[in-house]
Amino acid sequence: MKLLDGLGKGTIETLEYAGGITQLAGESVGFIATLRIRFGETLSQCYLLGVQSLIIVLLTSLFTGMVFSLESANQAVQYGVGSLVGGAVAYTSVRELGPMLSAVVVAGRVGAAIAAEIGAMVVTEQIEALRSMSLPPVRYLVVPRLLAMIIMLPLLAIFADVVSIVGGMWIANTYAHIGSADFISSARQTIGFPDVVKGLFKSVVFGIIIALVGAYQGLKTRGGAAGVGLATTGAVVTSIILIFVTNFIMSYMLYGTH
Repeated sequence: MKLLDGLGKGTIETLEYAGGITQLAGESVGFIATLRIRFGETLSQCYLLGVQSLIIVLLTSLFTGMVFSLESANQAVQYGVGSLVGGAVAYTSVRELGPMLSAVVVAGRVGAAIAAEIGAMVVTEQIEALRSMSLPPVRYLVVPRLLAMIIMLPLLAIFADVVSIVGGMWIANTYAHIGSADFISSARQTIGFPDVVKGLFKSVVFGIIIALVGAYQGLKTRGGAAGVGLATTGAVVTSIILIFVTNFIMSYMLYGTH
């Protein structure tokens, strides 16, 4: 019975969480559709959430591309297919590593920041103050962060793709003596503009997940400073799990059915 009770409770909590996220998304879309947007705050959030995440995204993507190239280049040369390394690195970077790694890194930094900031406002009753002045918290707090993530995460993914490919090219040339021209030619033959567009579409979805989960965790914060800590941790963990699950679903829909 305890197992069934726990299963039922978990199911109810999951459905409530999904419903809360959906309601928050609906309210945000309503404000965006009617252009009730704080453009100045949105630009500020683009800098805080996007630009300030650039360095960590670049470093993560650079070393990931270098490691992937290092692991594959020597083996490829031994089997006489060194000309395919550029295509392999570009293929994985544009389709998977760029969008997903950028999202995971940003979720750890931005998701926590959104949840902590909004959660602190909840426990200090600033959210209630906004409501008392008939100022919708979703419009003032959630919409700017949501738009910032939708705009900035695809841009970060583009930088991640480029840096990952360049790092892979350098490693392939240094350790496996694969020429840069051969590497670039292979990459051009392997990936096309549709692959880039699909990767950027993934980034948009990941940005929506990070912003909504972080904001929802912050808005439902309870219990003072300890509650803010729990909300922050929950935002990061939930965002990363949803990113991996969503990535699989989108990869299957975009690539796996062909």
